[in-house]
Amino acid sequence: MKNSKFIIDKLGKLFEQGLISSKDISSEILNILKSKRDEIVFKMKITSKDEFDVLSKRVEILENKLNKSKVKVKVKKRKKTR
Repeated sequence: MKNSKFIIDKLGKLFEQGLISSKDISSEILNILKSKRDEIVFKMKITSKDEFDVLSKRVEILENKLNKSKVKVKVKKRKKTR
């Protein structure tokens, strides 16, 4: 009885350590893969979604300003021809 309890305790500890180490290994693998992904993205000079959103907003604002200035220029040209 004592031997079986001892063996069960040892197996339980091994199983517990195995789960902990497998979780550590899986998290370490994920960290490595994420860092490799970030490294590849950096090398390819790809922007993140947040950066892309900010840049697209800036372009949109600049396009609106450009369109407004074109309208003003057309109005001024019409006034001069009359």
